[in-house]
Amino acid sequence: MNDFHTQPLTAERWGDFEQVFGPQGACYGCWCTHFRIATDQRKLMDGDAKKAFMQARVASGPPPGLLGYLDGSPVAWVQVGPRAELPQWNSPKTVSRPLDPGDAEDPAVWAVSCFFMLSKQRGKGLSHRMLSEAIVFAENNGARVLEACPIDRTKQSKSVGLYVGSTRIFEAAGFSEVARRKDGRPLMRLAFK
Repeated sequence: MNDFHTQPLTAERWGDFEQVFGPQGACYGCWCTHFRIATDQRKLMDGDAKKAFMQARVASGPPPGLLGYLDGSPVAWVQVGPRAELPQWNSPKTVSRPLDPGDAEDPAVWAVSCFFMLSKQRGKGLSHRMLSEAIVFAENNGARVLEACPIDRTKQSKSVGLYVGSTRIFEAAGFSEVARRKDGRPLMRLAFK
């Protein structure tokens, strides 16, 4: 890649987040709220409400993830932060639920839960770079453990269904499978200490 770098998503970079997510809010107007808001509540919200929720979250800090820039333009997003911020990721009904229920509230147990890239950038290895930066960000901000619940495969390599990431990028980054509650969806972990 040419000039690639990441920056934490702060209120000053909200416009760049909007640029990556586009007018519809990325995946069906999600604005990366899928794991942050309970399903019954989220179903009552339109795209504008989800956008406002995420904008308020970003404004309150700390950064909920990283924006990726290519040649100075925002092109990618990875949500990375403590599991405690992702109630839907911790739900006992999900494949991403923690091994130990206490991990859901432990500020040192983090998750890489979502990726999003501009369509023209998909399939070019950018997710590997975003994950690498997310690992550094998590470790530098107090994570003891970083978890993910990726997908083994999709019908298309550029599928929007890869918002959770591909298992192979996590394997390449040194994550190990710690549970498999559903075929094709491993819970994976990288320990820092």
